Amino acid sequence: MFNPPSGEVSTPRIAVAGATGRVGAALIANLVNDPVDIVALTRNPDTQRLPAGVALAIVDFDTPATLTSALRGVERLFLVHGTSPRQVANEIALIDAAVAAGVVHIVKLSVMGPPSRLHPFDWHMQIEAHLATHNVGYTLLRPSSFVDVLARAGAPVADGSWGGVAGNGRVNFIDTRDVADAARAALLDDEHIHSQRTYHLTGPGTVSMPEVAEELSRLLGETVSYQHRTHDEHRSVLIASGVSEMVADLLLGLDGIFRESVLAETTCTFSELTGQEPRSVAGWLSDNIAIFQKTPK
Repeated sequence: MFNPPSGEVSTPRIAVAGATGRVGAALIANLVNDPVDIVALTRNPDTQRLPAGVALAIVDFDTPATLTSALRGVERLFLVHGTSPRQVANEIALIDAAVAAGVVHIVKLSVMGPPSRLHPFDWHMQIEAHLATHNVGYTLLRPSSFVDVLARAGAPVADGSWGGVAGNGRVNFIDTRDVADAARAALLDDEHIHSQRTYHLTGPGTVSMPEVAEELSRLLGETVSYQHRTHDEHRSVLIASGVSEMVADLLLGLDGIFRESVLAETTCTFSELTGQEPRSVAGWLSDNIAIFQKTPK
C-alpha cells in the first residue's frame, strides 16, 4: 500500500508500458484512484482506452530518443511487451533507458515456469538476466498462464470443434485482472522500492481442459467436449484457422506445458500481496460465456 511518511508530500510518477494491452489497461484503471502521476507508454496509441488525466507518451523502439523522453521524471516503471520476435530487444532497450533516466524501481511482467527453450519462456529468461545486471530495484511478476487464453476456444466450442494436445494435464490459470492488481501492489510498495524481488502468481486451483469443457457444458446447457489430438493434427487445425506458423508453434508449446502439468503449482502469493482472493476459472468462464455461445442464425 502506498503510504508517504507523515508530513511528506510524495507523488510518484509511474510509467506503464503496454498501456493499451490487457494487463496494462487494467493496471491503469486501478492506479487512477491512487496518489500517483501516470504516464502511459505505447507504440499504438488509443487514447479512448485511457482514463482522463493519464499522460500519453508515444514510443518508437527504432528511435531510442523517444524512450528517453517518455521516461523523463519517472520513478517507477511497469514493463510488459506483447509476445513477438522483438520482445527481447525492445524490453532490454526500455530497461536500459529507464536506468539511464533514473527510474528507481521496475516491475516486469514475466512468466512462471522452469528454464525452457520454448518461446516466450526463453525470451523472458533473457530479459530477466539482463535486468539483473543493473543496480536498480525491481520486482519480477511471474504469473502462471493467463486464463484469457481460453478465449481462443470461443469459436471452436461454439461449432463443436474444440480440442488440442493438452490431454488431461492440469494448469493453474490466473486472471489478467489479478495480475494487474499484483502489479499495482508492487508499484506502490515503498518499503521495498530498492529491493530486487520475485513473485510467483497463480489462481486458486488447477483445472484440466476436460474439466473446463464440463464447466462450459454446465454454463451453456449443452455438452461441450475437448477433442484430444496429436501434435500434427492440431498444428494442421491451427494453421487452417488462419494463425501464423509462429503462433501455431507457440500455442502447441503451451498445450504441451499444460499436458505435462508444468504450471500446476498453486501459491498464496497473490493473496498475501493484495489481501484479495484470486479469481477462479469458473468465474472467468461465467463472465465471458458469450464468447462460447453459438451465433443465432
